[in-house]
Amino acid sequence: MSRYSSAEEVQKEHVDTLGPDLGPVYHALYNECAWLHIKWHQFLVLYCTKPERIELLNRSAGLFFRIIQDTLWEDTLLHVARLTDQPRSMGKDNLTIQRLPPLISDSAFRDDIQRLVTAAIDITAFARDWRNKHIAHRDLALALKEGPKKLPPASRSQVKEALQAVSRVLQRISEFYFKSEIRFDMVSEPNDAETLLYVIRDGVEAEERRMQRLREGKIEPEDIQRPREV
Repeated sequence: MSRYSSAEEVQKEHVDTLGPDLGPVYHALYNECAWLHIKWHQFLVLYCTKPERIELLNRSAGLFFRIIQDTLWEDTLLHVARLTDQPRSMGKDNLTIQRLPPLISDSAFRDDIQRLVTAAIDITAFARDWRNKHIAHRDLALALKEGPKKLPPASRSQVKEALQAVSRVLQRISEFYFKSEIRFDMVSEPNDAETLLYVIRDGVEAEERRMQRLREGKIEPEDIQRPREV
């Protein structure tokens, strides 16, 4: 009978199979990649699925959800940049896919992973530019719109390609050592952004019905009660 493995069981399998050096790094990157996909899915659900959802968010709390949109977008680029950074910076070790190849003992497979890592670094270069010039630091010339400097373009299709490139590194390791396929884009969580959309829709429609009753003079007691604090 199949069952879901616990987080502890997954970690143990990774370390037992890959060893004390590669295992912990792979496991940490595995979790980071899964979390990145979950966050990106929230962005897609809210802002990239149906125009009606954008309209609903604007009707409920447009300013707030614009802030959420910008925050999720920049956090995604920041996360991609972190996962593809140099393995060491400012005298500190970083968790990044660049740490993986040196930890692989099989020389042919190490070269294979290095090629995938190099490809991922190239594909995600735009995210590191955004991180360096706009998110983690604010480039003065860009902020003041002086000179020809511009941020590189960044689109949903580029983010999708970036996530696929990073995932491909971990997927290849899983295929080689575990003889199994992992799909980060299939990760889902309960009580996510879609659940929130249904709650917002019900709330907006309830408020519209209340306002209609007030206009028609068909007031019910709860229509004029002070809203409860939340």
